[in-house]
Amino acid sequence: MSDLLLLAAAFGAGMLNAAAGGGSFLTLPALVAVGMPAAVANATGTLALLPGYLTGAWALRRDIAQPAPGSLAALSGIALAGGIVGALLLLWTSGGVFRSAAPWLLLFATALFLFAPLMLRTARGRMLSPGAAAAGLFGVSLYGGYFNGGMGIMLLALFGMSRSGGFSAINGLKNLLSGVLTVVAAVVYVAGGLVEWREAGVMAVGATVGGFAGARLARRVPVAAMRAIVVLVGVSMSVFMFLKT
Repeated sequence: MSDLLLLAAAFGAGMLNAAAGGGSFLTLPALVAVGMPAAVANATGTLALLPGYLTGAWALRRDIAQPAPGSLAALSGIALAGGIVGALLLLWTSGGVFRSAAPWLLLFATALFLFAPLMLRTARGRMLSPGAAAAGLFGVSLYGGYFNGGMGIMLLALFGMSRSGGFSAINGLKNLLSGVLTVVAAVVYVAGGLVEWREAGVMAVGATVGGFAGARLARRVPVAAMRAIVVLVGVSMSVFMFLKT
């Protein structure tokens, strides 16, 4: 029964990530529900969903914004550093601390999805200095290395205030840097013994199949409806996590 729950949650997570984002709203609670400690569940779920970030970056590789020579390498370096620090913080955080923080993190990520349109509209036309943009990227990457939920929305808002180009270029850059920081965070999780491989493998299968289904669903369901679904899932799973803790 536990494997069926993980497969179903990962399938739903893959669909959400492909269509709108928010897959961690399902993977983290599902892994906690089968008895996994919250920090281990966070690391295992992140690893299971990692292929989706990489394939998303590859699909938009020709759209990725490169405003200056060498800038992509510099941005990747900042994202890598932030992801490492965030993942190490997860390793150093006691299980009780992360278990108490997890419901609030889910609720925060849900709020990000709810207010994402306002955030993205506000971001347009407000240009940050290079130093502020670099600091913002490091901060978002640190957050993403510690807890993945809502990271994509934060990156889109940041790039909207710090880079030129259309949405496809910014979204491609978001997917690339999400993949970079998640890869390095996953390496730290594995080295620190936070990953349960069997459960990660089960969920990776479900997430991959769900990703294909979600890509088709995204073409048929209005964006507002998808956002409402993500927010509803996020609120429900936040309540579940509050009850579990």
